[in-house]
Amino acid sequence: MKLIVGLGNPGPRYRGTFHNVGFDVVDEVARRREVSFEAAPAEALMARVRGVDGGALLVKPLTFMNVSGDAVGALQRYYRVAVEDLLVVVDDVALPAGRLRVRRSGSAGGHNGLKSIIACLGTDGFARLRVGVGRGDPRRDLADHVLSRVTGEARETLVEATSQAADAAELFLGGPIEDVMKRFNAAPKADGDGNGPTAERGAE
Repeated sequence: MKLIVGLGNPGPRYRGTFHNVGFDVVDEVARRREVSFEAAPAEALMARVRGVDGGALLVKPLTFMNVSGDAVGALQRYYRVAVEDLLVVVDDVALPAGRLRVRRSGSAGGHNGLKSIIACLGTDGFARLRVGVGRGDPRRDLADHVLSRVTGEARETLVEATSQAADAAELFLGGPIEDVMKRFNAAPKADGDGNGPTAERGAE
């Protein structure tokens, strides 16, 4: 079974924020697949994806970001999902807004949601799809940036990046993470003005 987890914070207060881009990506996959989220056997919402060999689940933890591992670990054990069949979608302030980066494994990179999942699973050997949200105004507190609502040009950029990230998640549903890395970690392409979503070379 494949398990795709989008990270975010629950509740209307956090809807549409930079930190909830993981939720936005799995919502987009669910929309395309015409499936709905329901209660899960953990503190999370899940949607069952049909037509995937071995089955697949889209998951949105209802824990807050810093304890995402509680829900992810519970579902991984309940459904006996192999670690290599888990993909976690997260925001990344270290990447320019709209940039995608896919890894088959690795450290938390300062992301508290990933840190919690690594602690609960006891391994960092799961795939992750990072969606760049940028650092924002360097004079502004980083937490304020990621918890602020996405507006203006940033919203246009992240809407397109969310669509590309959903493409990547769907590719993972049908094949190994290496296929996703080859396609979405390609060298960045210029779009004429230096803005807009791109993928980044350098997958591990």
